[in-house]
Amino acid sequence: MSEWKSCFFMGHREADERLLPRLELIIERLIQEDCVRYFYVGGYGGFDRIAAAAVKRAKQKYPDITLMLVLPYHPAERPTEAPNGFDGTYHPEGLENTPRRYAIVRTNQILVDTCDWLVCFVRHGASNSRNLLEYARRREEKGLIQIINIAEGESQI
Repeated sequence: MSEWKSCFFMGHREADERLLPRLELIIERLIQEDCVRYFYVGGYGGFDRIAAAAVKRAKQKYPDITLMLVLPYHPAERPTEAPNGFDGTYHPEGLENTPRRYAIVRTNQILVDTCDWLVCFVRHGASNSRNLLEYARRREEKGLIQIINIAEGESQI
């Protein structure tokens, strides 16, 4: 059996439900063809909500996959229970001294540094999502992560 892989979801807040079928297909492929078992999703926007819904649906067919809610703020500072359908919460170690205004950006960087896949919805510039995608692309060039940006090539979603 191959080593289990991980996937991080990241994207714009204004994503809508029309992305759900495409995300479901991507998740199915990642599970079946790329041995992805661990999925990490934030809780701050439309894309996060849709990605979590798609993974929850996949869990019905693949109950052994794991869905984690990413917490950018330390759980002692902002206690958060895992919502229904999630297997737990994840807060990267070493962020204790990170200023709050950088906590989400730094958390996202850590996930790009540690996950095998980034599935994102990034279609406009001058945003933290765009900056993180560019950071991830530099890692992809080194073979450290694989990226699927479902917004690329789409004029209207």
